[in-house]
Amino acid sequence: MAGQHSPVTPPPSPPLRSATPAVSCRPCLPSHAGHGTDADAQDPESRLDAAPRPGSPTPHTSGAGSPRPASAPSRKSLPPSSTRRPDGKSRLRPAAGTAGRTASRASLPGAARARRLRLDPGGSAEGDSPPAASGLKCVFAIGCGDETKAASRRERLKLIIRIGEALVQLMAEMCILVDENDRRIGAETKKNCHLNENIERGLLHRAFSVFLFNTENKLLLQQRSDAKITFPGCFTNTCCSHPLSNPSELEENDAIGVRRAAQRRLKAELGIPMEEVPPEEINYLTRIHYKAQSDSIWGEHEIDYILLVKKNVTLNPDPNEIKSYCYVTKEELEELLGKAAHGEIKITPWFQIIADTFLFKWWDNLNRLNLFVDHEKIHRM
Repeated sequence: MAGQHSPVTPPPSPPLRSATPAVSCRPCLPSHAGHGTDADAQDPESRLDAAPRPGSPTPHTSGAGSPRPASAPSRKSLPPSSTRRPDGKSRLRPAAGTAGRTASRASLPGAARARRLRLDPGGSAEGDSPPAASGLKCVFAIGCGDETKAASRRERLKLIIRIGEALVQLMAEMCILVDENDRRIGAETKKNCHLNENIERGLLHRAFSVFLFNTENKLLLQQRSDAKITFPGCFTNTCCSHPLSNPSELEENDAIGVRRAAQRRLKAELGIPMEEVPPEEINYLTRIHYKAQSDSIWGEHEIDYILLVKKNVTLNPDPNEIKSYCYVTKEELEELLGKAAHGEIKITPWFQIIADTFLFKWWDNLNRLNLFVDHEKIHRM
């Protein structure tokens, strides 16, 4: 019709490109409700609301995941004036024309504005802008997605406060302190156990690493959530955590306390029903002693119990704990390790140590693991 202009349709965004895949990992889809109300559903080493870190693949949604709410509008977009609500509090009004621009920006495909919360030693949070990411072909859904349903600024602040309170509580859980011969000498909070300043003074705690194989002899790997305080976004073995200083997990006969802790964490991180991995089916092989820094503040110093399981299990991972997961063959793991050696991805130091020393020998003898049981020696790495 004369006098009117036809709307211009913008060209479609080009598809995301990625490097030739080593493995194809499944996403852990985020949900607002999480996985139940059990406080153990998040590792106390977590910082939630995470953004991608260097060396991790470019995140995107697979199409089936729930859209992630957009970040609150920046302070620059807020007008200088405000109105008053009936309760006397200030209520900001959007400036003319800004609402449409904000909605337009939020609707851009792949526009991820999530900010990462880093917990400092004093318990405060600071935001980091997401860095550039590289391209390993895995499908991720944390910190990105369709942002057309924007969360209000007030709701987002409430979420941040709630996350902070949960982190403070979880970081207060008590780890088991040991000497270099794995003799129990006390207990300390998870926060204090992972501070480099304490590690340099010799603080050492008990931990475990689970390697779970299915009946096709494929190893289950996870990529740690970007919310983790230590080694976020790194690929690692099936499950890594700590027994707690409580009567059930302090019991040392045949490492039953550690195996109970592993059962608990397999449920919390991967959603594996506890009845599918009873402690008697978790094989305790040996121990390693290692130390590694994650950054200038946080690190690890552990006597690490190595646990193996061979079983098909039901998986329902918690996205606050795990960014992605996949089963791999030996050849696929070797390719993954090669990418790590070239800086294309990151893996945890304990997984690197075990892969370089014991893992492939165990893998070749999954039906004869009794040949490798050594409960006397602690391997110093």
